[in-house]
Amino acid sequence: MNRPLLTIITFLPALGALAIALLPREKAHSARYIAAAFTLVDLALVLALFGRFNLSEPGVQFVDRVQWIRIGGFNVDYFLGVDGLSLPMVILTGIIGFLAVLVSWKISLRPKEYFALLLILQSGVMGVFTALDFFLFFLFWEVELVPMYLLIGIWGSARREYAAIKFLVYTMVGSAGMLVGILWLYFHAGLGTFDILQLGAQTYATGFQAAIFFVLMLGFAIKLPVFPLHTWLPDAHTEAPTAISVILAGVLLKMGGYGMIRTVVTILPDAARQYAGLLAAIAIISILYGAAVSMVQKDLKRLIAYSSVSHMGYVLLGISALTAVSFSGAILQMFTHGIITGLLFTMVGLVYEKAHTRQIADMGGFARHMPLIATCFVFAGLASLGLPGLAGFVAEFLVFVGSYPSWQIVTIMAIVAIVLTAGYILWALQRAFFGPPNPRYDHLGDADAIDVAPVFVFMGLIALVGVYPSVIVNVINLAVTNLMQRFGA
Repeated sequence: MNRPLLTIITFLPALGALAIALLPREKAHSARYIAAAFTLVDLALVLALFGRFNLSEPGVQFVDRVQWIRIGGFNVDYFLGVDGLSLPMVILTGIIGFLAVLVSWKISLRPKEYFALLLILQSGVMGVFTALDFFLFFLFWEVELVPMYLLIGIWGSARREYAAIKFLVYTMVGSAGMLVGILWLYFHAGLGTFDILQLGAQTYATGFQAAIFFVLMLGFAIKLPVFPLHTWLPDAHTEAPTAISVILAGVLLKMGGYGMIRTVVTILPDAARQYAGLLAAIAIISILYGAAVSMVQKDLKRLIAYSSVSHMGYVLLGISALTAVSFSGAILQMFTHGIITGLLFTMVGLVYEKAHTRQIADMGGFARHMPLIATCFVFAGLASLGLPGLAGFVAEFLVFVGSYPSWQIVTIMAIVAIVLTAGYILWALQRAFFGPPNPRYDHLGDADAIDVAPVFVFMGLIALVGVYPSVIVNVINLAVTNLMQRFGA
């Protein structure tokens, strides 16, 4: 059972998409039930994988590997596996995938196509986090582009075509750079394999590492995203339907941070040291810029989108410090940011569904009419600003503690940015829910049972990781051990 388990987890959502595609048109309403069933089973398998993961084994586990392409000296393997770096991302993808279906429950426009694309997207992202062959990794990386483009372009809001095309153009530019870097590394290494683990075990000349560093980093920096490559993100979030914003913030951005650690930092450690200062500078610019721009946003969804730019800057800061604690913080930040922003975008979607506006200036006194939504939104906001006892605090604390020995001034500046984060979060909550009531919205109702089901799951996870972070940190520590060995520590 161990050997094909990752394959089943990766492709089960795609199988669900096929089942939905075969539905007769008159039964299109059943697509949501099929999507929920397949993603729930997938999540159950992911949790079984987590339960059977051996915390005393630092290497790759649940390996599924067969020869795939053999043409001359060009060798590609179907190679899947998980370790302490990828397992948290696989868990996150399983959780977000199922909850995204619940968030999408009331979708009425072409539900067959919508849920089929949603499941294909989940398979593509899951493949990115499990593939250990560079060619296969790149293939899965590209698979997520088309469904994401269509989901924004068809089911998005007014400027959906613009946002979808912008997302596609930015991502394709990054992918082109990645492909050049992957092929360059393959031919330079001369190993005749795309095996990421074997490529990462080699020693490369410093000059070569410096040259290939930026080529590979481009695609991951766009996906993370970092300033100034971030401009596609606010537009994509603003125009995307709620569940797609949940997936985008929850797992797609994590592909950038994961790729940086899995490939760039691990394979090119000398270049990572050489350009660590540059990465730290970009990180603090992203943190401060994202927080400052969030302060002036009028659209509630756009505010959270820019806050993601700021919070993902903490991931880059943790990576740039190259210490065991900072790496742990960066990986944990990716996980906690996924569940926190997933909750935030879900709450924005509920507010929009009830009030049909995202403009903060139009809101006011919503807590009187939707107390449950207001309570959950406040919880999400407190988690985002790093309240102790919730998941966001633990991750940011580890990033700060791990980064301070390497970048004292930058870390202090990043800590100060928490004040800006608290400012824009609390100010937005005050204006939307606790300000003077707007008579236009006296008719508003609160969330129903379908609405709150994914919300309570997100809240439970945020509280669990905040109170008992070892449930994830113990897994992450295995990956950090291998990383520090690569850096000779």
